[in-house]
Amino acid sequence: MKNILIVDDAEINRDILKEIFKNNFTVYEASDGAEALRMIDTYGEKLSLILLDLIMPVMSGMQVLEKLNEMGLISRIPVIVITGESTPESDERAYECGAADIIYKPFASGVVMRRALNIIELYEQRNDMEKALLSKTREVMEFQRKLEKNNEFLINALSSVVEFRSLESGEHIQRVKSFSKIILEKWKELNPDCGFSEEDIKLMVEASALHDIGKIGIPDKILLKPGRLTAEEFETMKTHTTIGCELLERFKQEDSDFYRYCRDICRYHHERYDGGGYPDGLVGEEIPIWAQIVSVVDVYDALVSPRVYKDPYDIDTAFNMIYDGECGTFSPKVLDCLRSAREEIVSTTNKFD
Repeated sequence: MKNILIVDDAEINRDILKEIFKNNFTVYEASDGAEALRMIDTYGEKLSLILLDLIMPVMSGMQVLEKLNEMGLISRIPVIVITGESTPESDERAYECGAADIIYKPFASGVVMRRALNIIELYEQRNDMEKALLSKTREVMEFQRKLEKNNEFLINALSSVVEFRSLESGEHIQRVKSFSKIILEKWKELNPDCGFSEEDIKLMVEASALHDIGKIGIPDKILLKPGRLTAEEFETMKTHTTIGCELLERFKQEDSDFYRYCRDICRYHHERYDGGGYPDGLVGEEIPIWAQIVSVVDVYDALVSPRVYKDPYDIDTAFNMIYDGECGTFSPKVLDCLRSAREEIVSTTNKFD
């Protein structure tokens, strides 16, 4: 049996209403607003309906409505205002405070019962729909979480093919992702008008894993060469930027931010701010900022990591080489981010060692 709370300072009104509802509900009573709130604290959302008088001592019905709003219960428990002294202003105020209906004294038992049942049914349907929607939302979010995890696995697996071919440890991808996340977040902090959302940064970080995917198409004799490349070999090595884009083009998704980040990072992560990079010789802000950021962290990781053609540089030397332009020219703003995030970059580098 459903529970109903009748709140009225006039005992005769409570008796009349109790008589109307006693066969269909368990009826609780309160003679003022303060007592009503104590009853609500006790029974909470077990109440199916509150019948509330407006004019009462100690605490008025309007104050009770305001408290129910503060407690977040007004959307869960329907309230029907019962009044014999209403005005258009008081009625409007009651509705503004969340009253579901207003019934005027004297009571017509059949009308009161029908309106009460209709309101209860309406709220129950709405609450059931909200619960169903919440459950479905959780299911969708869990599915999305699993999908993102699977996508991340596939991206990492695909990008690691290159490292496997080049006999590297496989940590370069993870380091580039970690460093990219640090610098992208620092860029957002230092440039609050950049428009990057957390989702944007997440996609850019995932896209950074594919920056060297085009090396799949580079011959082993060049990719694995332990010494300095000849000019002709270097020209072949440079094509990994365009080969990667050709691979990505096969999986192109129109209007996909992720595809755009992947393509830009793959093609432009060897461009330089002064136009001295490749493959397109872009200058300055012609280079997308996400590609600029992956570019500088890719260089940093290449400097501090061992390669078949060199020993690793120490961290301080690597930073100074980048600052001094020994690895090409980078945006002053990107270098400011690198300087600002240096401590976190160093800490992350040491965690991988």
